[in-house]
Amino acid sequence: MAFNYDKYLRVDKMPTLWCWGCGDGVILKACIRAIDKMGWDMKDVCVVSGIGCSGRFSSYMNCNTVHTTHGRAIAYATGIKLANPEKHVIVVTGDGDGLAIGGNHTIHGCRRNIDLNHILINNFIYGLTNSQTSPTTPVGMWTVTAQYGNVDPTFNAAKLAFGAGATFISRETVLDPAKMEKVLIAGFKHKGYSFMEMFSNCHINLGRKNKMGEAVQNLNWIDDITLPLKKYEALPDEEKHAFFPTGILKQYENPEYCESYDKVIEAAQNKTTVKF
Repeated sequence: MAFNYDKYLRVDKMPTLWCWGCGDGVILKACIRAIDKMGWDMKDVCVVSGIGCSGRFSSYMNCNTVHTTHGRAIAYATGIKLANPEKHVIVVTGDGDGLAIGGNHTIHGCRRNIDLNHILINNFIYGLTNSQTSPTTPVGMWTVTAQYGNVDPTFNAAKLAFGAGATFISRETVLDPAKMEKVLIAGFKHKGYSFMEMFSNCHINLGRKNKMGEAVQNLNWIDDITLPLKKYEALPDEEKHAFFPTGILKQYENPEYCESYDKVIEAAQNKTTVKF
């Protein structure tokens, strides 16, 4: 029996505004299947997104949604979660939205370990605004703001999340929707900040000027730069720099922010000292 996506979508918004062949639709469907497997009532789900191609995510989900300003999705989601700690808050950002203007909010979301599900769609470019260099654009690639080749080193988002203190970190690609669904479920189950990076293709605004004109060519390039975690760990150290590991990269338990904040409220009400 075919999966019924319509119950999770605002069907009046279909078809999506994403370009043909864009991987964002693959991520949207994987997210819906993960929510279904979790058994969540959509009335208890809130999807928050910022500006960019990823920002349209919230427009298509049939649940509580907040479409925020550029780079501020984590800040909005933090307020939503603190006010409604029993709800399931999913934040969707792009690499520009979540790592450039919104990088500071991503860092502090990780640091606080608030129970947010952060899906960062990394397509290595500012896709919506026509091909500017993003924090994850590979060195040497053409963009409209680096027409002789990007000189900035590529940002490794998962390592940033690791250093900032996220307690769940994963990475997958749109090449394997089944694996993507599995890591989303694992992230949704995790109590704490779940940072889930998804490599997606932007063959229109990244591929055309970098000899990857078709979606399949862009996907082949993503396949060439990624390896499952076990294969990555088996590589000699001098070869690891050429690849991004995929799968669940880190997971551990730490006090969750909303629960810690409740202790502060209780201490204030009882005029006592907080004990963590």
